[in-house]
Amino acid sequence: MNTAIELAAVEAYAYRAPLREPIKVAFGSFRDRPFVLVRVVDRDGTEGWGECWCNWPSVGAEHRARLVVDFGEGLVGRSFPSPTALFETLSRQLEVLVLQTGEVGPIAQALAGIDIAVWDMVARRADAPLCRVLSNSSASDVAVYVTGINPDEPERFALARQEEGHRAFKLKTGFGAERDQRNLAAMRDALGPSARIMTDANQAFGCEEALAFVRRAAPLDIAWLEEPMRVDAPEHDWRTLASASPIPLAGGENLRGADLHAAARGEILRFIQPDITKWGGFSGNLPVARSAVAHGKDLCPHVFGGGVALLAGLHLLAAVDGKGMLEVDCHANAGREMIVGDRLRVREGRVAAPDMPGLGAVPDRDALARHQTWPVRRDRLAGRGSVAGLSVSPDMFS
Repeated sequence: MNTAIELAAVEAYAYRAPLREPIKVAFGSFRDRPFVLVRVVDRDGTEGWGECWCNWPSVGAEHRARLVVDFGEGLVGRSFPSPTALFETLSRQLEVLVLQTGEVGPIAQALAGIDIAVWDMVARRADAPLCRVLSNSSASDVAVYVTGINPDEPERFALARQEEGHRAFKLKTGFGAERDQRNLAAMRDALGPSARIMTDANQAFGCEEALAFVRRAAPLDIAWLEEPMRVDAPEHDWRTLASASPIPLAGGENLRGADLHAAARGEILRFIQPDITKWGGFSGNLPVARSAVAHGKDLCPHVFGGGVALLAGLHLLAAVDGKGMLEVDCHANAGREMIVGDRLRVREGRVAAPDMPGLGAVPDRDALARHQTWPVRRDRLAGRGSVAGLSVSPDMFS
């Protein structure tokens, strides 16, 4: 298969979709759903789509979209033998910029979005689903779980999702011992003994708090405790918790590079959760995924973005034979709904891997236009209905 790349354009679009009710996590609340889409086009006109993580801070989406366009300027017209070669070359080129700015996250996330888009483009050119381009033995379907379950009567939300075909559910915790325990017990009672229940503390606990949490929660048959402590907590604390906890530990969304590789082969985390829109794209995370599975871990890609991010996580999991679960945000989310639509129907806790070329969906920019915040739409400036997609293609000022 031809994986050579010569880009003719790199574009980025930032969007914000309003929420009726905030989504709550231990460190704050989402009051809208931002997402950044990346579009690349090769010299033959084949396009590909990617997405950058951009949930925080509140101005993060527009900043990351601008970074994508800035980095893309140095890619247009250059040739690379593969998406991985592009990723590695651009990563090296940006190392000094990371030191200069201290913006490790935004730069990594912009690069991840570009990488996802380039892989999508290569698979579309091959007229094959991306998971089959990444692996000769990809899975036809994957297990999924419901995420983002708020601490306000979570059993009601979870029960509605169970009726839709879901069989695994992850509750946000870190809201106080009494409230956390009440919510976990209510979910177990509502969902029944066969439901798989996980919990995510979003780094809210210290070591002693985490130990107390697992002792309280263990009788409820909890499948994993995700990010119980800060990811930069002392290794001694992590080892103490892992050795004492009757609940397996999960994490990875806030790790990158060598630290993520170490977690994939290490003894502390049982479930590895890379977010390919946050760091690495497919080029960085496919080796992590393969290493995790080879070391007996379950791969559970972290996803809390739009539809392109969800499809990307699905293809990564399918590429390693689907050993694990895919995170699925079941809150209202225009960035997911207007891209994925009804392509990922849940049946008994599983969804089919798309059999269409690339990621399996093409964003409709006209439909998304009302949520676009950057570049500024021309219809807002001049009363017309077109969308200004800033690009580094030669005709960008036409």
